[in-house]
Amino acid sequence: MFSLSMTVQPQVTVPLSHLINVLHSVKSSVGSSISSSCKSRNHKEHASDKELHRTEPMWNLRELGLSDLGAQQLDELLNSVLPRLSPQKAPLPSGGQTAWRTSHLSTHSFYHNKHGYSCGAMPLSYSRQHPSPLQSVCTELQHWPVWVPSRGFKTLKSKTRRQQSGLDRPLDSEGFTPSFMKGFLTRDKGVEVESLDSLVKIKNIPDGQQDSFKRGFAEGFLKAQTLTQRTQDSLRKTRLILLVLLLVGLYGLSKTPFISVRFRTTSGLDSAVDPVQVKNVTFEHVKGIEEAKNELQEVVEFLKNPEKFTALGGKLPKGVLLVGPPGTGKTLLARAVAGEADVPFYYASGSEFDEMFVGVGASRIRNLFREAKANAPCVIFIDELDSVGGKRIESPMHPYSRQTINQLLAEMDGFKPNEGVIIIGATNFPEALDNALIRPGRFDMQVTVPKPDVKGRTEIINWYLRKIKVDPAIEASIIARGTVGFSGADLENLVNQAALKAAVDGKDMVTLKEMEFAKDKILMGPERKSAQIDKKNKTITAYHESGHAIVAYYTKDAMPINKATIMPRGPSLGHVSMLPENDRWSETRSQLLAQMDVSMGGRVAEEIIFGHEYITTGASSDFDSATKIAKMMVTRFGMCEKLGVMTYTDMTAQSPETQAAVEQEIRALLKESYDRAKALLKSHNKEHKNLAEALLTYETLDAKDIKLVLEGKTLETR
Repeated sequence: MFSLSMTVQPQVTVPLSHLINVLHSVKSSVGSSISSSCKSRNHKEHASDKELHRTEPMWNLRELGLSDLGAQQLDELLNSVLPRLSPQKAPLPSGGQTAWRTSHLSTHSFYHNKHGYSCGAMPLSYSRQHPSPLQSVCTELQHWPVWVPSRGFKTLKSKTRRQQSGLDRPLDSEGFTPSFMKGFLTRDKGVEVESLDSLVKIKNIPDGQQDSFKRGFAEGFLKAQTLTQRTQDSLRKTRLILLVLLLVGLYGLSKTPFISVRFRTTSGLDSAVDPVQVKNVTFEHVKGIEEAKNELQEVVEFLKNPEKFTALGGKLPKGVLLVGPPGTGKTLLARAVAGEADVPFYYASGSEFDEMFVGVGASRIRNLFREAKANAPCVIFIDELDSVGGKRIESPMHPYSRQTINQLLAEMDGFKPNEGVIIIGATNFPEALDNALIRPGRFDMQVTVPKPDVKGRTEIINWYLRKIKVDPAIEASIIARGTVGFSGADLENLVNQAALKAAVDGKDMVTLKEMEFAKDKILMGPERKSAQIDKKNKTITAYHESGHAIVAYYTKDAMPINKATIMPRGPSLGHVSMLPENDRWSETRSQLLAQMDVSMGGRVAEEIIFGHEYITTGASSDFDSATKIAKMMVTRFGMCEKLGVMTYTDMTAQSPETQAAVEQEIRALLKESYDRAKALLKSHNKEHKNLAEALLTYETLDAKDIKLVLEGKTLETR
């Protein structure tokens, strides 16, 4: 909309459109000399004026300051401002010289866009070729205080101006309001609420179906409410999970040394610690570790009768540390101490004191010792002590890691006495313990719980055999001889596996066969009966294992043979097991060389029988064990004449000459062992072939069967 604002005295600013509307209205009422040929056009102009007056406020001559003008002056002003073509001068657009031209472009004023055409040319728009007086005036008034706004879209008049103009009625903005303004213009309109009855009437639903319609509407509404409620519950849960994850993430950040935020709380940590009454476990249940039992017997006597020791001025020991490999019975010993002394027994694992919150471990240590002091005399057993009593280090990543062990040190031997409380700790990693924890005054006694010897293994096997149905012909001592290095837990597993095997085979009792099967399964893995091995590989395996057995049988100081088999077990295709007569606490040079010769027997047998071009990779583990023995003899045991009685623990610290000399001696020992095994097998070639044929026939031979074959006797049909 183009508009021109003029400033006159008195200073009144009037939009140009308002001035044109007022003057046009005055001219319509005053100028009665307009010809009748333009009545139709004047009728359309008045109609346009009425439409325009609906959106523009009414102005009169007095408000414009033109009330003093006479009729003639007003008429001249109207003719100059609002020029029109008289009926006499109105040219026809069809021909002749005319002052109008056809244009399809927008002119410089809103009025020309609206009224610039003649009466007979409605579809076209006409504009002057020469500027009108109003345009000339506007051109000359370039420096006057006037405003010429740019054309834009119409805006809604404010409510106050509509009330002043008497046009306070709803406006239809569909004609000129853009689509993106409709929502803004109608934002204050209220939403018409329709009832369910009116909706039924509008939809023209029959009377018989109205109840069904209302019922379905109600059900849909309730289902929508339920779905909304589920969605809200899901959102609440999601927000809760996100909040928890956020807190966990913040705590993870707080563990860095730069963002050190620590949660300090002791809520729920002051609850009482209940002791465990142990009466069904005594020293009679502990087998195979007599020395450890004797050491702990003194603690039991002290707990039963402390006056016997204090009368002589002795003090109750503060703690006993049980050290040994896993499965040797350390926990069982601690329970036996509490059961023998008949005192309260407090059990705790080292990992229970370590928590994510700072101060929890120290608080639990205080609670444990407070309850123990209230029930003294008693026993506190801390299993896996190395997890709570490890060496203290200075680390910025864990600035509070020393609180738990510091509290334990203070409780065991601090300012406050704890008379009558015995602390028993168990660990299989004593090197990791802090030095302040194992000093006298805290753990006064250190008891080693080793793996049982042959006598101890025999006692343990007999103890567990009492709990199952077993063949009376089984000799526990024979089983104990073949289980060197087994702990008490291993022997318990051995008896249990034998019982399971007997149950699978449908037998009424456990025999020696099931015990041997369980031992081989634990040592070498289960049998691979499904493995499809061709005849050639089976023959090579039979001669390989026969070579081991022949060398072991005819070599002095070699361990006796227990069994030879070509049944695949674990990663191996066969094996020969040795059965020592008793435990070897130390080994002689002759025994070590005999072990090396037995290891070389498999490869030597393959070379003699099949030739050097057909040796296999089956002797790799044999070479590993032989090389290990030779290396230990040279570098650790001083069994080399050239290098003398000197140990070489760190070969990287030795000179190149020394390293070359050590390697040369190891090679010499292995070469000598290989030659001895080769000479022995060549001298017993017949026995070697007989034993290999027996293995191919029976697959497994025990010590008695091997002896019969080597003596040239036939085996009984199985």
